[in-house]
Amino acid sequence: MDFSTERPIFLQIADSFYESILSGALKPGERIPSVREEGAELGVNPNTVMRTYERLTADGVIYNQRGIGYFVADDAREKVLEAERKRFMEAELPAFVRRVKLLDIDPSVIKKAL
Repeated sequence: MDFSTERPIFLQIADSFYESILSGALKPGERIPSVREEGAELGVNPNTVMRTYERLTADGVIYNQRGIGYFVADDAREKVLEAERKRFMEAELPAFVRRVKLLDIDPSVIKKAL
């Protein structure tokens, strides 16, 4: 995973989990790697991964079974969709719409591209 300097690493890792959940690569009830395993695989400090897991747990996307590990929540996909749609509508869409207006792009052209 290549990390950018524009966003904290723990949030970039969370984004990766969100994408895996939305794509179906991670399924409800599936066990995810331990904090140490994920840290070693990504080449980051386990404390960074722990922050990610704490964030995902607080968001209700994963849960911890003490002594067993972390698992994808049954309703994780719905929660991620809701959060990502909100983030898109608030952060990405306004910039996109502004750019479309500046470039005088007809909305029908965008619809055809979809």
